[in-house]
Amino acid sequence: MSQNYTGSNPLITTEPYKELPENKYVESVTDSRQLDESEKNGGIEAFLNDEIAPALSVADAIAQMLENLGVSYAFGVAGGAMASLWGALSNSSIEVLNFRHEAGAAFAATEAYFANNRPTVVFTTAGPGITNALTGLFAARGEGAKVILLSACTSAPQRGRWAIQETSTYTLPSGGIFTPGALFNYAITIESAAQLPQIFRKLALAMAQPGGFVAHLSIPTAVQTSLVENIALPQLDVSPFPMTASKEAIAKSVELLSSGPFAIWVGFGARDAAEEILELAEKTGAAVMCSPRGKGIFPEDHPQFVGVTGLGGHASVLTYMEEQPPLRTLVLGTRLGEPTSFWSSALVPKGGFVHVDIDPEVPGVAYPHVETFAVRSDIKAFVKELLQQLPDAPDSTMLLPRPEHKAIEPAPEVDYPVRPEVLMAAIQKIIVEDSDAVVMAECGNSFTWSTHLLQFSEANRYRVSTGVGAMGHAVTGVLGAALASKSKAVGIVGDGAMLMNNEISTAVKYKIPAIWIVLNDARYNMCHQGMKILGLKGADATIPPTNFAMIARGMGAEAIVVVRESDIEAALEQAIASNVPFLIDVVIDADRPAPSGGRNKSLAAQGIKSSAAKNAAKQVSFPMV
Repeated sequence: MSQNYTGSNPLITTEPYKELPENKYVESVTDSRQLDESEKNGGIEAFLNDEIAPALSVADAIAQMLENLGVSYAFGVAGGAMASLWGALSNSSIEVLNFRHEAGAAFAATEAYFANNRPTVVFTTAGPGITNALTGLFAARGEGAKVILLSACTSAPQRGRWAIQETSTYTLPSGGIFTPGALFNYAITIESAAQLPQIFRKLALAMAQPGGFVAHLSIPTAVQTSLVENIALPQLDVSPFPMTASKEAIAKSVELLSSGPFAIWVGFGARDAAEEILELAEKTGAAVMCSPRGKGIFPEDHPQFVGVTGLGGHASVLTYMEEQPPLRTLVLGTRLGEPTSFWSSALVPKGGFVHVDIDPEVPGVAYPHVETFAVRSDIKAFVKELLQQLPDAPDSTMLLPRPEHKAIEPAPEVDYPVRPEVLMAAIQKIIVEDSDAVVMAECGNSFTWSTHLLQFSEANRYRVSTGVGAMGHAVTGVLGAALASKSKAVGIVGDGAMLMNNEISTAVKYKIPAIWIVLNDARYNMCHQGMKILGLKGADATIPPTNFAMIARGMGAEAIVVVRESDIEAALEQAIASNVPFLIDVVIDADRPAPSGGRNKSLAAQGIKSSAAKNAAKQVSFPMV
């Protein structure tokens, strides 16, 4: 698998602007694209040298700005209101991909960011283009991606006059969509080219900071074609910088962690500190557990790994907390929300948490009554400091609990339909161990089966969404992961998600080597099984049986149906060997209980019960973790 982007800062792509007569500026282009004569005579250079030629438009300037920010990909759905912007992006070095739905484009942009660590763009037209994208952008914010939405909006003279797909305060609330808030870190409507220098400055600074950042630039149709005259787009020499803890915070952390045995709880925010965390664990003898999004950051085959917490997690974590309880737990880059902890008191050590995160609002929120020492810091920088100051622990002879791996029963005489645990074993062998593909799991039972049974020993190989958990995230996000990693990406998805929002046609158009493994059980099965366990009757969660292989082939992809367990490995090998989008339609046993007991127990604790409440949280096959 290709590595995350770690080259020189993408913001530093041009030399400083040089002042010319009449207060105009010229830029020295230093990227791989060289201006040919037609560009020189009819484009930017001609205008900036006061020759008679078309001036730089706002749309062109925005495309140039995005190039300077390091953007490689733009995902979206075009429309008439943003035609000029679409054209400017298409004529830049940015690769523009036209999707079939804006939400799918936003999910793909999110996963592309995590695959190569470079900011991505989502583009939409006015009206429904914006609202369609909001769920995917909400997920980008929750996951911690760096994504910029470019949307068209109605020009000022036409607002309030029922323009086609009117986008204004007459039709949409401005608060939260066109202004900063819970959805966007930064949002603005560009009414004048004069705003561009300050906007560029804000975005450049945000892209250099650790953590996610989701921005929205709304550009009225008429403004897109307006000219940039006598305006200097600034060249900011901004390098990425870590957020480091104070010496006092480091000293206090060392004091707390040295006062007794401690565990390490690893979250997705620690993904860039895998080597340091491994060294810290081996230096101190600490047991390590991880969130579902944190799988693989610490090798799951390591003897100090005690399991995954939360949704699809392992009972071995609770065994460890009961039999060898740590005094404190060092929490690294996880919010400890419901998918990670179910807010279980069994996961709280006697001495509380030392909680490290770049977001100062995270520590203490999930467990407000637990003693928590909060440290605001980049995880990698913090762990490096601990390695210098924490003493080595004496070698321990105690064996830590390990994640349970229930032996798979022999195949029945008729190996139909496919048992999900057999499918996961084959994915482990063919996809996880014998390839370098990124693996993504959709929300629902796909999430719980994959998180519980797959094992990873490398960071950035496994992706699930827990912040939003939207159906369709992995189904469409797999395109962004494959594209930006320049490698295979595999989505383990449910039939409900596949019916809701897939981008097979898009993958075929752009020859993206995405693979879908569809758990086809003709149900929204997490809902179906959950309702049954909670004792709630009468709700219908079934779906008419669907032949997804036929649908995929109809769109131009390769596809195969698997109904027998003996055919799984050959199908996976065929998919990995293929150079085109590939779908495997697996007819699975819908009645095999997924490892979702913890979710059901959490729902019951929140008041979702039937009259048979005493049976609401029973789970006969899997732990309630």
